[in-house]
Amino acid sequence: MKLRPLGDKVVVKQLEALETTKSGIILTGGAKEKPQEAEVIAVGPGGVVDGKEVVMQVEVGQKVFYSRYAGTEVKLDGEEYIIVKQSDILAVVEE
Repeated sequence: MKLRPLGDKVVVKQLEALETTKSGIILTGGAKEKPQEAEVIAVGPGGVVDGKEVVMQVEVGQKVFYSRYAGTEVKLDGEEYIIVKQSDILAVVEE
């Protein structure tokens, strides 16, 4: 199965949380904070959304940072994804 986002939506897959801090402290499951960094899995077509022209600025495969409480979590074929609006993506990581 494949997710195909509509309008200005973007499907992202959250990157794994670090299990140790920079100082070497190992975090338990409850202490780990969900990362806000994700990889773009699928991008909607953009177009006119709520009366405004939306041009998609992200591409599949890019790593992005998104707003902490943004999006809707979905599970498909045992994998967890988050569907966010493009406007909830704060930055693209360029390497």
